[in-house]
Amino acid sequence: MSRPARRVPASTPVYRVALVSGANRGLGFEVASQLSERGMTVLLGARDLDKGLHAARKLASAPGEVIAVQLDVTRQEQVDTLARWIEVTYGRLDVLVNNAGGYYDHDALASDGDLTRALGAMQTHLYGSWRLTSAMLPLMRRHGYGRIVNVSSGCAASASNDRHCVAYRTSKSALNAYTRTLAAELEGSGITVNAVCPGWVATDLGGAGGRPVSVGAAGVVWAASLPAPAPTGRFFRDGKQIAW
Repeated sequence: MSRPARRVPASTPVYRVALVSGANRGLGFEVASQLSERGMTVLLGARDLDKGLHAARKLASAPGEVIAVQLDVTRQEQVDTLARWIEVTYGRLDVLVNNAGGYYDHDALASDGDLTRALGAMQTHLYGSWRLTSAMLPLMRRHGYGRIVNVSSGCAASASNDRHCVAYRTSKSALNAYTRTLAAELEGSGITVNAVCPGWVATDLGGAGGRPVSVGAAGVVWAASLPAPAPTGRFFRDGKQIAW
């Protein structure tokens, strides 16, 4: 982590602490920036801590504090270490954005028997989000408040029949199923779980030609900041519900 652990005194006013995975660049970085603009303390998760520190320095003048933390969602020991650190340092986590991703296999075929990309996509998008959420939920349950946002994609909707991006599409569809199931389990707890499609945004992953990353990130930040009573178990794009 980028700083020694500290315990927040009980008298400290309530504020929001957010964790964004895959946040050293692209959509995740913009989400971290916009959450910080709302005054949240943002933990900027990055597999490479040096890249995370570099990204956090870019946001040094933001209203909310931005702190780089090392986080590879495919490694249980890193997830567990981070959960313990957040508990000791802040005693709470209010917002979790499961954004870590990749494996945009545009030209791969569903008939291809090489499952390397498919396994990688599932490990990151589904199991990584599942692992991280499970570790952070106790920090939300103790205060009866949480906003969990799973960054998904419109190509994962059941009505989408395109042949492209089979590993990416399948893993995001699985993430959607996890979102609905967890939301049903947490109904009435004060913790919402929603999926958000940011649309095609111009990032290293999405490539050139997409809409500004700030626009895609705004929909994620909207879901991460929903006031109570808030919808849960929904799929959104730009603050509007879309079909699963």
